[in-house]
Amino acid sequence: MKRVYLNTFPDFSGARILVAGDVMLDRYWTGSVARISPEAPVPVLSVNKIEERAGGAANVAQNIAAFGAQCMLLSISGDDEASRAIKKIVGIRNVATHFVTDASMSTVIKLRMMARNQQLLRADFDHTPDAAALVAFAQKFADLIDDVDVVVISDYGKGSLKNVQKLLEIAKRKNVVTFVDPKGSDFSRYKNASVITPNRSEFESVAGVCTDEKTLQKHAQTMIQNLGLEALLVTLGDEGMRWFEASGNHHAKAAHRQEVFDVSGAGDTVIAAVATARAVGLPIEQSMHFANLAAGIVVSKPGVAVAELSELSDALGAQNL
Repeated sequence: MKRVYLNTFPDFSGARILVAGDVMLDRYWTGSVARISPEAPVPVLSVNKIEERAGGAANVAQNIAAFGAQCMLLSISGDDEASRAIKKIVGIRNVATHFVTDASMSTVIKLRMMARNQQLLRADFDHTPDAAALVAFAQKFADLIDDVDVVVISDYGKGSLKNVQKLLEIAKRKNVVTFVDPKGSDFSRYKNASVITPNRSEFESVAGVCTDEKTLQKHAQTMIQNLGLEALLVTLGDEGMRWFEASGNHHAKAAHRQEVFDVSGAGDTVIAAVATARAVGLPIEQSMHFANLAAGIVVSKPGVAVAELSELSDALGAQNL
């Protein structure tokens, strides 16, 4: 099969994308370790830098906006400082935020303690929304969907997407394409999505272990049929990714061998890139090439990160030499 790769990037500014899902604030406390605590056999981190980044669905939205597309972000959050911080961070990239406020919960926070570019400890502050917030979330989703070309569902299992089947039914009635980044071992809740984008581990945990190419294709076709999907995108790490449809499949090898610094948020970037590319009508081979380039950039950075359009242009230029 002839591979059709990008030579240049299209204008993404006309793409209108809604990202719906779980947002979180990623906090990084970075410093040095020079001693062990006298209170317990644990290292003492002398913090000299504190950084905040938008994670989860907010990171997907940031990546989409970085490509130049128009992006709205829908989620449920608490009425707190973490929610305001996320809005401020994504607002820098002109992401329009539509947060349903649940005063009974706190916005999800992931706190990472770092030394010498290594993670020492992660502390999670998880809170789930109440029933009233979920109803308001679905209503807001229905209100926003008329103004977009593509929807990205970013599921981190934090509760905003407890009623995800209802959202997918709304999108299907409106004939809006939905890309879903799944979570957990029950993919039946994503039935009637247009495309789901699990990594290989997530896919095999649901479909079964794939020891060879034939088994991978067989399990993929079964999942497409059972869930009523238009397509299935399985990311394969440094082997690239594979796009399956009922009529066949496409394989995109990794753009280039990239030193992996941190895989945090790589899945966010992949779904953001493929959804944005498809929103402007790029063929699937070129969409996957674009996603591979973007993923290669973010895994070379510490923590959740964004692939800037200038970095993508440089990577594309280097490939076309």
